[in-house]
Amino acid sequence: MCVACTHTIHRAKHHFGWNRDFEPTLIAKPGETIHFECLDSSGGQLRAGSTLETLAKLDFNRINPVTGPVYVEGAAPGDALKVTIRRFVPSGVGWTANIPGFGLLADQFSEPALHMWSYEASTMAPALYGPGGRVPLKPFAGTIGVAPAEPGLHSVVPPRRVGGNLDIRDLTSGVTLYLPVEVEGALFSIGDTHAAQGDGEVCGTAIESQMEVEATIELVKDARLASPRFTTPGPVTRHLDAAGYEVTTGIGPDLMTGARESLMRMIDLLGAEHGLSPVDAYLLCSVCGDLRISEIVDAPNWVVSFYFPRIVFS
Repeated sequence: MCVACTHTIHRAKHHFGWNRDFEPTLIAKPGETIHFECLDSSGGQLRAGSTLETLAKLDFNRINPVTGPVYVEGAAPGDALKVTIRRFVPSGVGWTANIPGFGLLADQFSEPALHMWSYEASTMAPALYGPGGRVPLKPFAGTIGVAPAEPGLHSVVPPRRVGGNLDIRDLTSGVTLYLPVEVEGALFSIGDTHAAQGDGEVCGTAIESQMEVEATIELVKDARLASPRFTTPGPVTRHLDAAGYEVTTGIGPDLMTGARESLMRMIDLLGAEHGLSPVDAYLLCSVCGDLRISEIVDAPNWVVSFYFPRIVFS
């Protein structure tokens, strides 16, 4: 229970997509701390005991629900919301899936796959993955944003200049996020909570996990932000860095091709060194491996690297 929170929004108060005409679930004053009960990205369809049959029956109209929206008094177009994420309350259950047609290597992984996770919610100890794998956990909110000015209903899937499905794994406890306001009251919502993710979320899913989130929402007048920005309170990869990394690269004139090639080479490496099947390596890369643009100035070729933390198998 959040003793410092002014309000609680229960997980039944959620919506799909973004719309400036949504009725607010809550009217809040700047500076108040709110306790959000969030669903996972499946909207509760995938839970402990779920199987590939459950995945096959997934209702995509219920994907990526976000809790809210919150109308912030005084917020007007041109302002920014200052959102300080205070705490996550994890559930201890999660899932990672390969969904046909989705993901960086969708053309190579056409069959569905599902890995159910069980982790210690109180200690957030590394979660087991197959024989010998232990994935360090770091909870964050994958979808966090405000309503766009354009009228109508907008999909929750793509990220936007007002936030949304950002999937930035560093939006975790202690981080302060600034979001451009485009409509009166801002209409802030949050959801799609994850227990862990690599930069890139390459298979399309992280460790998707239902959680509760506590956040303080403040207002910065006339901020004139062009897109979201955030401040971290310290290092962002300390939970992964201790044993170093295995790194593969993709080199060529196209960044997307380079990203795909660096990932494919890491999948091959994990199979050769740890006996993982290609799809198991693909899912694992999505929850703890990082895509990085290593070089983008030496035309005509660029370098994309894929970093896999050795601590997972150490």
